[in-house]
Amino acid sequence: MAKIDYDGGVALDYDRGRAYGADVSSWWIDTFARHLPARRPLDGLDLGSGTGRFTPHLAHAFGRVLGIEPSVSMREIADREAAHPRVRYLPGSAESIPVEDESMDYCLLFLAWHHVEEPQAAAREIARVLRPGGVLLCRTPLADQMPDLWWLHHFPSGASTDAAMYRTRDEEIATFTQAGLESGPGVVWVDEPSIASRRQRLEQLQTRTLSVLCRLSDDDFATGITSLEGEVALDPDAPAPGQAASLLVMQKPRHEDTMSR
Repeated sequence: MAKIDYDGGVALDYDRGRAYGADVSSWWIDTFARHLPARRPLDGLDLGSGTGRFTPHLAHAFGRVLGIEPSVSMREIADREAAHPRVRYLPGSAESIPVEDESMDYCLLFLAWHHVEEPQAAAREIARVLRPGGVLLCRTPLADQMPDLWWLHHFPSGASTDAAMYRTRDEEIATFTQAGLESGPGVVWVDEPSIASRRQRLEQLQTRTLSVLCRLSDDDFATGITSLEGEVALDPDAPAPGQAASLLVMQKPRHEDTMSR
């Protein structure tokens, strides 16, 4: 599958095309909080932090955060637009995380896991940097449980292209289990609230920053946008439907848990 160049034009439009409003960002932070250790502050890792969509929100809610992002352009935008006194953005990748062993209380991957080229190596790295009792929060679709996205039906081969980017629930859990994490609650399904109106969602999709849209042919993308424009024109100010979102939650065993086995 072709690799998306996040140092190219995608980076420039990423914030506009992928932005959440304050309400939805806060909703996600509350969702994360339900699965994190209760103490504060926490040391957090935003792995694949992009332009910092969540990084400063994590820092505000939980404590110090490292944003790890391989794209130079995305990091530059994050440094400029998503700065926070408890945030540092560093170069790195999921397969090579530039932090010490057992130094993080949690690791967030938000719609970034499907970009990882070596999942097994990355899972071992995540297990390495988490403290005992530390939590992995991996927001990723699952190939065998794909959500029904209202806009995706307009794009020829959209659904099949989307599903092909991801792996199944069992494959994902097995990858992290083999690396030493425990499934805990495993996959948690949440109902992500509406991001915007249908018109606003169309404007975001037109930026072509979603991974699935980047992977469609130019003809399929143009056909889909034209079709979607027709639907949206019927009621542009109607709320864009929310979606069912899968969040994989796993934990590194505490030392006493390991010793008791």
